[in-house]
Amino acid sequence: MKRFFARTLQTTFLFLIFSGILALAFGGYLHPISSGITRAWVSLQTWVSTRYLGIQQFLTAPQDLAALRQRNAELEAQISQLQLQIIELQQQIADREILAALVRYSRANPTYTYKAAQVIGRDPSPFMHYILINAGSNDGLRRGMPVVTHQGLVGRVDAVIDSAARVQLITDPTSSVNVRLQNSRTEAILVGSTTADLWLDMIPQQAKVIPGDLVVTSGLGGVYPPNIPAGQVLDVQKQEAALFQQASVQPAVDFNQLSIVLVILNFTPVDIAPLIPTVIP
Repeated sequence: MKRFFARTLQTTFLFLIFSGILALAFGGYLHPISSGITRAWVSLQTWVSTRYLGIQQFLTAPQDLAALRQRNAELEAQISQLQLQIIELQQQIADREILAALVRYSRANPTYTYKAAQVIGRDPSPFMHYILINAGSNDGLRRGMPVVTHQGLVGRVDAVIDSAARVQLITDPTSSVNVRLQNSRTEAILVGSTTADLWLDMIPQQAKVIPGDLVVTSGLGGVYPPNIPAGQVLDVQKQEAALFQQASVQPAVDFNQLSIVLVILNFTPVDIAPLIPTVIP
């Protein structure tokens, strides 16, 4: 009986507390308390969430860093590959422009037959100026054939094998080309040097030579066809006591950028050496 009474009293007490809380809630008296509890709960959740994210980032950071490094390496490899492709495309464009210029030159000079060849090597000696090309006797090349570009005179074939040839440049110190000044029709000899500079020699003292004069092959000597541009006069050296004038010449061809040349196949050089009188000492 006592237990039943105690339970009844306890239930009644709880009911009264619950009813009082409901009355206070419906009356709006618990709003400040509930708001405070809500703010505290939200703040607690925010703090826990922030700490959880921080711990998660700390634990996953090494993996993210490794992934970023791998991705960075992949992107750098792609950039390097694209840069190589750009260089190759630029080279192809430059080669096509040169080939187009050579085609225009050959069409403008239809008297001769040409063989295009690519420069595949250069003489390593600082005192000799030769290039190697990827065309040889199998392509119809013979020793002595003139070599040109759309810019002007390059040199002549010096040695030939089946699939390649060596070309002596006009800048070689042993090279000499019979030329004339286009404006004054004055004849001279264009010679090379160990420094790859070009000089006009054997210019008559009375000839009028001015900077800018165009130098072209004269055809004398039978080594080169006439009227091929060789360069322009840069500076004239004239001494009253000398028999001849000299002049420095800017080559028509940029030999440092030489990549493709034309060999004139149907010009046969004439060897006039047996006709030149020998001086008996």
